[in-house]
Amino acid sequence: MSTRQLETLSLDNTYARLPEAFYAKLTPTPFAAPPYLISFNPAAAALIDLDPEQAKRPEFAAVFGGNMLVPGMEPLAMLYSGHQFGVYVPQLGDGRAILLGEVRNELGEKWDLHLKGAGLTPFSREGDGRAVLRSTIREYLCSEGMHGLGIPTTRALCIVGSDHQVYREQVETGAMLVRMAPSHVRFGSFEILYYRKQHELLTVLADYVIAQHYPHLVDASDKYVRFFSEVVERTAKLIAQWQAVGWAHGVMNTDNMSIHGITLDYGPFGFIDDYDPGFICNHSDHNGRYAFNQQPYIGLWNLSCLAQALLPLAQKEDLKAALDRYTPLCEGLYMELMRAKCGLIETKEEDATLIQDLLALMHLHHVDYTNFFRALGLFRTRSASLNEPLRDFFLDRESFDQWARRYENRLHEEGSRDDVRRPRMEQVNPKYVLRNYLAQTAIEKAQNKDYSEIDRLLTLLQNPYSDQPGMEAYAAPPPNWGKHLAVSCSS
Repeated sequence: MSTRQLETLSLDNTYARLPEAFYAKLTPTPFAAPPYLISFNPAAAALIDLDPEQAKRPEFAAVFGGNMLVPGMEPLAMLYSGHQFGVYVPQLGDGRAILLGEVRNELGEKWDLHLKGAGLTPFSREGDGRAVLRSTIREYLCSEGMHGLGIPTTRALCIVGSDHQVYREQVETGAMLVRMAPSHVRFGSFEILYYRKQHELLTVLADYVIAQHYPHLVDASDKYVRFFSEVVERTAKLIAQWQAVGWAHGVMNTDNMSIHGITLDYGPFGFIDDYDPGFICNHSDHNGRYAFNQQPYIGLWNLSCLAQALLPLAQKEDLKAALDRYTPLCEGLYMELMRAKCGLIETKEEDATLIQDLLALMHLHHVDYTNFFRALGLFRTRSASLNEPLRDFFLDRESFDQWARRYENRLHEEGSRDDVRRPRMEQVNPKYVLRNYLAQTAIEKAQNKDYSEIDRLLTLLQNPYSDQPGMEAYAAPPPNWGKHLAVSCSS
């Protein structure tokens, strides 16, 4: 595979070929202070065949700090609307992000380069168009960490920083993030055209998305329903994966839902520490609409909004039939993932009760979600004395013992062998996730111009299922201060 220079990325912007009603063309607004590279992700660079040596050039920070363009870039801010916390907002759009263009790699894959924090756009509303270093680090690390976990997500190429001051609750330094995705079309991209009764443009957008990203449907007579059905399937799978790994998005508005079924827009996200099904990671979510255990339902609600937006293109009954597939798909895949986390291969009807009873115990006893499932791989059948470390997770050990006897019987039923089961479980139960306190530590160091922790976490999270020498501390539960970090939409 060839490695490209900045100037030979061969950028295009097919979205810019659409009618101007879909976007506003404008260039990024440079920072008042010179930009500089904070962190670079070679794994993301490989997706666009970019030579990692290019990151050492001063032009690299200039391009991805909003100071200059390279051939083929046609920057624009995308227009969309969406339901925010259940309320329809007629116009949203890229208020602090600019689509620079698309790169097609040698495999034929297309990647948007989206510059977050690029300055004011016509869709900024009351915002300043900027991103702060704090939020940029969180998205950079978590998107790559989610990819490491095998969960569909946007990717992150780099962080470019500046001493430019940005005002949030306090004065912070600004930064820009280069986010990558097959496209940044959202549920809200369709909603705005539906509610504005721009049905011709709705057809244009649907045809564009299908041609670019679902080409196998182009000639189908029922292509719009089949497109929606595939979005339903991808979204069901995505949210099942979120639930199994114990991750909460925090702001599942329809404008934050991708038509690719990938995790999009990392704001006040959080991995569960002590298991709590009602975990709310966004301290602005006063009613718990986007609590952890609400995510599967919200996925369905958001898909119903997309279905409504597609009504001018397809029959209501057909869209409803596609939507009806969501819940059994999501619940079925979730159970498959949870069986795998418990080391179970066969499917038995009583598994749902066994797993739900375990989760209820974990909730009651404030058991660390990630660490317990990682440790469960050490469970020994016929050797209860060797299961002391697992018992120690629970305040009431006898309650765990009762569950463990049921679990042991279930393992015996399918002839499970301890030595075979453990490595299989370690491939699905991560040792490392981006806990909020780890991100906060990296942020605090970065605010003092020490960026080493960002790169250390990036490397760690790209391989979260393997024991990594010298990194045991990063698998520890959070200290007390780390359990009470407030994260909001402005993060």
